[in-house]
Amino acid sequence: MRVLSVVGARPQFVKLAPIAQALADSGDEHVIVHTGQHYDVAMSDVFFRDLNIPAPDVHLGVGSGTHGVQTGAMLGALDPVLEDNRPDWVLVYGDTNSTIAAALSAVKLHIPLAHLEAGLRSFNRRMPEEHNRVLTDHAADLCLAPTELAMSNLRAEGLEGRAVLTGDVMVDICLATATRVRDTPPSAPNGIRSGDYVLATIHRAENTDDPERLRSIVSALASLPHPVILTAHPRLRAKAEHHGIDLRTGSLHIVDPLEYPAMVSAVTHARAVVTDSGGLQKEAFLLRVPCTTIRTETEWTETLELHWNVLVEDLTMLADIVNRDAPASTSATPYGDGQAAQAVVAALRQRTR
Repeated sequence: MRVLSVVGARPQFVKLAPIAQALADSGDEHVIVHTGQHYDVAMSDVFFRDLNIPAPDVHLGVGSGTHGVQTGAMLGALDPVLEDNRPDWVLVYGDTNSTIAAALSAVKLHIPLAHLEAGLRSFNRRMPEEHNRVLTDHAADLCLAPTELAMSNLRAEGLEGRAVLTGDVMVDICLATATRVRDTPPSAPNGIRSGDYVLATIHRAENTDDPERLRSIVSALASLPHPVILTAHPRLRAKAEHHGIDLRTGSLHIVDPLEYPAMVSAVTHARAVVTDSGGLQKEAFLLRVPCTTIRTETEWTETLELHWNVLVEDLTMLADIVNRDAPASTSATPYGDGQAAQAVVAALRQRTR
């Protein structure tokens, strides 16, 4: 079986790692295509190195741009790559522009398409990610669902016949990495001690494009009564500079995006997490660190139901929510048992024509 994976953004590299290992273990051929959607070394190259992912076979070097420009450039570059390789499956990951571009290319060339992390829904059509994931699911020949709720969403949209519950590959890599770094505290700035800080990430358009919204978020984080280590995504830095917002204020301590093992260590040793990232909500739950999400909704509703995650829109409530007591301990495993990558490979092999 030949599988061609298309990735381009930081969360996709993390999901790629266990898939690449599972395909190597099964003796299947794996072609990795990097679109170049994330091209900064700290957002791309280090993930391949630190997670032992084989170097991409093809690097498209697309870079940044508006959604239309970026997606169109990827689509034009992917067609000849798919034609040359003619895989048994094109495997796409998550909900980025790389995802929808590869999905469109595969479908137009009549190459079977599988979508990893299928069935997630925020039901917020203002999010470009929501458009990408819904369109990709409906184009896919195989929807690889990470949770029972994702399966329910696919069932409601008439896609049950194409859907398989695999569990979440992020569990595979997160738990394996946590075991490796558990006893290695992160290198925190200014002598901040393990367990004393809040770890924060902010990058989504709805939180960064509006200057007043971003200014309010930065002010709320800066006012927290504990040190806040803010890993500053390039988008956040650019928007803050454009809007004239100083990120180095109050409780905030700004650091560059962390390599994945360092990020897992930083979450493990944090007192709390504040984010608008989908992946980090889930990782905080897996590592049993209380999370506060600056969004109106989440795809990972299980984290809410188990009380390890709380949504906040009214930023005047942020300090009280972040400082809440940790919820009751739970042994729940809504995202699987850490064997999702093997389940994905098995599903692909079973359905290879």
